[in-house]
Amino acid sequence: MGSMVPFAKMNGLGNDIVVIDMRGRPDAVTPEAAIKLARGGRTGFDQIMAIHDTEIDGVDYRIDILNRDGSRAQACGNGTRCVVQALSSETGQKSFTFKTLAGILTAREHEDGLISVDMGRPEFAWDRIPLAEEFYDTSRIELQIGPIDAPLLHSPSVMSMGNPHAVFWVKDDVWSHDLERFGPLLENHPIFPERANISIARVIDDHTLDLRTWERGTGLTRACGSAACAAAVSAARTGRTGRDVTVNVPGGPLQIEWRGDDHVIMTGPAEWEFSGSVDPLSGEWQADEAAA
Repeated sequence: MGSMVPFAKMNGLGNDIVVIDMRGRPDAVTPEAAIKLARGGRTGFDQIMAIHDTEIDGVDYRIDILNRDGSRAQACGNGTRCVVQALSSETGQKSFTFKTLAGILTAREHEDGLISVDMGRPEFAWDRIPLAEEFYDTSRIELQIGPIDAPLLHSPSVMSMGNPHAVFWVKDDVWSHDLERFGPLLENHPIFPERANISIARVIDDHTLDLRTWERGTGLTRACGSAACAAAVSAARTGRTGRDVTVNVPGGPLQIEWRGDDHVIMTGPAEWEFSGSVDPLSGEWQADEAAA
């Protein structure tokens, strides 16, 4: 093995996260290491959150986010909550500011242990999501799966929460749709030049949604924080709900508030599972003795 660094296996509502401490190192977790960890049994994950030093004034750390296929992600709300819990337990600090590919994120841990992440402002312009062709109204675009005269899924709301999202609205149970089959097709549809996170959402009432997500570069996930934000914002934008909603994902509930200043605040839990050491270049790892 090469030079090892600490990691923690955590989860945010069942969204499997590996937090890797890259502070003090100039290199990065390689795609090869991510793919090896993703296949490593206990280290299987939806996202890696690698914590790096930063020299930006007012920013505590930079976070490098990798999917299980080795690709890089702009944002991961559930993973950010895990990073906050890990850093808070280490330092006692409760509020943090992070640099990600999606921009600057702020987050804080509450006294009850729940963690809020400011996911920033949503983006609705077709070329900023991005889409491959112009749509004036991205709250409902022309895209469907199934027969033309009786599509199974159609007319999604599309937007960016630092990463591209498409939310298909259904009136029946979100579990009645074969997302494992449709997800890869829609993720890689030509309309999405950077691929997209694909969600199926159902309105329960004016402050509650059910949601399932096929996550770009990852697949089916028990919780996708940015998708929950995208669904909540899209629901409010299309008049389906108010701006403060509970989004029920397979792992449990997330509280999403689309504030008057246009920022989206996501609140939910994070859970530690075990810790160990990993070579960020090869993906070779070992659990701490207490966790072995």
